Amino acid sequence: MQQIFSFIAMVWGWLMDHLLYINLILSVVIVFFQRRDPKAVWTWLLVLYFVPIFGFLLYLVLCQDYHKSRMFRVKEVEDRLAHPVKEQERLIQGAMDQIAKSPWRDYESLVLYNLETSGAVLTSDNSVEIFTDGEAKFNDLKEELGKAEKYIHIQYYIIKNDELFQSIVPILKERAAAGVEVRVLYDGMGGRFMPARVWKDLRLCGIRVAEFFPPILGRLQLRVNYRNHRKIVVIDGKVGYVGGFNIGREYISRDPKFGYWRDTHLKIRGSAVYSLQIRFALDWNYASKENLFRDGKYFGMGDAGAAETDAAGMTAQETAAVRSVLNRRGVMMQIIASGPDAGNRQIRNNYIQLITRARRHIYIQTPYFIPDDAALSALKFAAESGVDVRLMIPCKPDHPFVYWATYSYMGDLLAAGAKCYTYENGFLHAKSVMADGMVSCCGTANMDIRSFELNFEVNATIYDESVTKRLEDNFREDLKLCREVTWADYAQRKLWIRFKEQCCRLLSPLL
Repeated sequence: MQQIFSFIAMVWGWLMDHLLYINLILSVVIVFFQRRDPKAVWTWLLVLYFVPIFGFLLYLVLCQDYHKSRMFRVKEVEDRLAHPVKEQERLIQGAMDQIAKSPWRDYESLVLYNLETSGAVLTSDNSVEIFTDGEAKFNDLKEELGKAEKYIHIQYYIIKNDELFQSIVPILKERAAAGVEVRVLYDGMGGRFMPARVWKDLRLCGIRVAEFFPPILGRLQLRVNYRNHRKIVVIDGKVGYVGGFNIGREYISRDPKFGYWRDTHLKIRGSAVYSLQIRFALDWNYASKENLFRDGKYFGMGDAGAAETDAAGMTAQETAAVRSVLNRRGVMMQIIASGPDAGNRQIRNNYIQLITRARRHIYIQTPYFIPDDAALSALKFAAESGVDVRLMIPCKPDHPFVYWATYSYMGDLLAAGAKCYTYENGFLHAKSVMADGMVSCCGTANMDIRSFELNFEVNATIYDESVTKRLEDNFREDLKLCREVTWADYAQRKLWIRFKEQCCRLLSPLL
């Protein structure tokens, strides 16, 4: 034991003796070798120099951009190969004609942007069911899981070994025993407290399990950035789920700390389910090293490899199927994804387009509101231009630093004339942006820098009046359970609150 203490003392002494040089080297790396936002650069420099030892350790945990390209090289190749952009490009004019004759013609450029930059296929044969309550969502999910005949693909950021997960496990085991392929993908950070024996038991029952970015040493997870924040379920290619609920007792309102859990989750039927399937397959392939794209059955193609293909790599059946999708009536949507492997901030840019094109109102629900300069400027400009901008955030924090940074940015909106509310009936975890009762964007991404740049996220951009109005009706119902924060209220906050806000705002590029 004495040798251990001696070794620690020796390491500590070396760090203190060379602290200036360590900070200098890290400063050079941050400034000259990483393409970072200038605000993030200055934030890291302040942390390194004002909190030397802790700042150094924090940098090692959070700041890993220096090998991001290596971490995602395989994933980028898969993205280029897997996105069915070519098939949509050949038929996009028909889709654009359809939109040009509809009330959504102002969003034609957004559709094209999503298609060209990330291969987000437009489909119009979908139906959408909205869940705001965890019990209702998971009861519906379990019912659909029990009907699975071919495969079940489950992906969640957080999976906890509690009563909710234990109520799902028997269904998965029963379906696996019946010959249904079952795959479960979870994030190494979100699932770090799951006992290894649980995953072992599932594997013994024929269920395939994969972990995204597993910890390096046991449960010690040093990679705080680049977490897979997506929540996707696809069943037989017929039903898909995407939204904010994870698997844990708090999400069904059974954790006294949070009380009622208000979230938003979508259940989708139609061709958009295959877009969710592609997203799941990309993440699964990366985590498990299994290539799901070799089997066309997961994407409604049958045995695509054995069929004759055209110049775009599509079978005649696939081409006919795509054409029929664009001609069917239903909910038009694109499944969009973003993450550190992408060349642009896809979901952030969708949010900005909805904000800048709004003429009457913008409603936003998000648990964390830490926008970058572009998103914040768009919201302030909209509010100052007479658009009814309304922001709803939780009344209680689950991450204190993030909460007080959120409160600070809320003040910017109040000063611009926006209306802001805190949800008082528990914890608000919904992630939705709704514009003019026409178009909405809903999924896993928060309105914060982490979701914009550092996490893997997936949203549905929905070009449908009925679905958007349902989301807005839910927003208006939530207003009855909110407290409006006026500019007068905000201006009278205590000095201690102001201090916490400013400190957390300084750290916002790192949160």
